[in-house]
Amino acid sequence: MIEMTLELAEKIAKAAHEKAKEFKRPMSVSVVDESGRLVFYSRTDGAGFFTFDTSRAKAMAAASFKRSTRDITDNKDLNPLLWYSLPSVVPAQALPSPGGLPLWRDSRLIGAIGLGGGSPNEDHECALAGAEVLENK
Repeated sequence: MIEMTLELAEKIAKAAHEKAKEFKRPMSVSVVDESGRLVFYSRTDGAGFFTFDTSRAKAMAAASFKRSTRDITDNKDLNPLLWYSLPSVVPAQALPSPGGLPLWRDSRLIGAIGLGGGSPNEDHECALAGAEVLENK
């Protein structure tokens, strides 16, 4: 059984940063375990100071809801009361904004990745690049 380790989290983050270089965007990457505990965080020079918080909150949302934050954002209108009340229930803990992905191994959630610093699409693409590390393992 593969768990989220520091070594694995670092590889995932490095892959996401490599993708961010293609966009020429300074970004932050957070990788959390299945319970949303921060395992690894890194940022490139020039990344905004709020990108730590947004990357971690996206990873937390993806781990908690076990789906991409892009899917969550696309479907938030189905239950607006939940999404508008979420910040008062879990302040700054979960951000349903594109850039977060759950990380699965052998059909089991082992963690999540969150990106901050790019456009919604750039953050999502970088998260996908990080998640690909698990496919190549």
